[in-house]
Amino acid sequence: MSDSDIKQPETVLTTVLSGDYKHALNEEIARVISPGGKEIKVTADVDEAMEIALESKDIVLTPEEDRQLLRKIDLYLMPFFTFMYAVQYMDKITNSFASIMGLKTDLGMVGNTYSWLSTAFYLGYLVFELPASLILQRFPVAKATSAFMLLWGIVVCLAPAANLPGFMFLRVVLGMLESSITPAMVILTGQWYKRHEHFMRTTVWLSACSLGVIIGYAFAYGLYIHGSNWSVASWKVVYIVIGLVNIVMGVAFYFHIPDNPTKAWFLNDRERLMVVERIRSNNQGFGNKHFKWSQLKECLTDYRIWLMFVFQILDEVPNGGLTNFSSILLNDDFGYSVKKSLIMNIPVGVVGFFGSMLVASTYEFGLVKHRMAVSTFALGVALMGSSLLAFADSKTARLAGFYVMQISDIGFICMLSIYQSNVAGHTKKVVGNALLLIAYCAGNCIGPQTFRSNEAPHYKSAKGAIVGCYAACIALILVLYYSYYRENEARARKREEMGDAYVKLENIEFADLTDKENPEFRYTL
Repeated sequence: MSDSDIKQPETVLTTVLSGDYKHALNEEIARVISPGGKEIKVTADVDEAMEIALESKDIVLTPEEDRQLLRKIDLYLMPFFTFMYAVQYMDKITNSFASIMGLKTDLGMVGNTYSWLSTAFYLGYLVFELPASLILQRFPVAKATSAFMLLWGIVVCLAPAANLPGFMFLRVVLGMLESSITPAMVILTGQWYKRHEHFMRTTVWLSACSLGVIIGYAFAYGLYIHGSNWSVASWKVVYIVIGLVNIVMGVAFYFHIPDNPTKAWFLNDRERLMVVERIRSNNQGFGNKHFKWSQLKECLTDYRIWLMFVFQILDEVPNGGLTNFSSILLNDDFGYSVKKSLIMNIPVGVVGFFGSMLVASTYEFGLVKHRMAVSTFALGVALMGSSLLAFADSKTARLAGFYVMQISDIGFICMLSIYQSNVAGHTKKVVGNALLLIAYCAGNCIGPQTFRSNEAPHYKSAKGAIVGCYAACIALILVLYYSYYRENEARARKREEMGDAYVKLENIEFADLTDKENPEFRYTL
């Protein structure tokens, strides 16, 4: 194909945007040679950001403008994301503090029933993760997410009225609805921020889970000590209040969060163009509403996706167990009273939030060059803490280990941010994201099952499983780190060998190419 045969993106996009979309969609506009040496056809089925990218290409951001725009984006998005994620996580841990406030007795739970109640949430999450991700691809992200939030707020409010089978069913439905939140946040973070900014911003909103722990347990403690003032059981009030807060947040999300930066009510016209230029270097764009089978195939055959998949399962086994059994451990294993157990859970959130922020800041401020190195360190600390919890004789040492291991959140945060930065092509990103969250669910389903009722109150098998999972996670992240490093080196050598023969395709950043197709793409470490 000669250069004269290749249409320029502007020519085809004019046709697409003027309405003759169906006929122009698969029309070829260029070809590129992928890093693997394969010839890739670039069609008019490009990223949603391409239209505005054609307008923004002459925009030049000064460093000061870039900093001011970043501060404005952070101001309008990050506080909202943080509070929303904290409230959402409170849904997940309601069982933990309700379990020692009367939930198990009132619903007549025996044996491993409570473990299965905990697993039910993640079974719903597991089943609906891929459909939820596809809904977020097909429909406006913010609007779809707000609908999910409204529905799960209603489900939480209904929980106190249910018997045991009904309660179990509602937990499954709640998991189905909440399966949308993390993929939505991954999409939104990728739309608004540069790749090197993903880690800290993901840390901020994901660490809000720990804020949810602090708020949730403080709230449960207050309800418990004033339980005699309520006409219903205090654990039921917990569900009702948290459900109502979620409903309010769902409405607020609808009006506050734009579906993508080009629709941001808090940006002027120039700033919207500037946002597109800011993320040009991501080579990922905003998204594409059309499902591409070639990207699905690439996703399912990308071994790095499967490394992340296995990592997510292993990393979440400890989380699934401790999210639901931390109060029970403190009450039964450590011997604290119900009231004391609720209070002793608050430091879990404090260590999780401030520990994660402190460790992530070493990358944000350039003290550590690679985020995967930061994650390896954090998982090493978690391994040490879990070993103390599992094997130390001293109650003080075991308690210290229990708290220290909360820094393990950085492992999940790092993997999500690496995924945001290193997987391109919107269909591939959506499907891969679903796979990672299916793995997240699988780990959280397995976790509660490691806490066997016949091993109460010490749960030795569960503690041993936690140690083994963290050790395996460290090995996997090192393999992934080396894989990305080696690929970047290979791409750099190939570019150097081509010299002046290489010509960059204009606006290739918004052509909706995958990380394996785009010769401009480089992996972050």
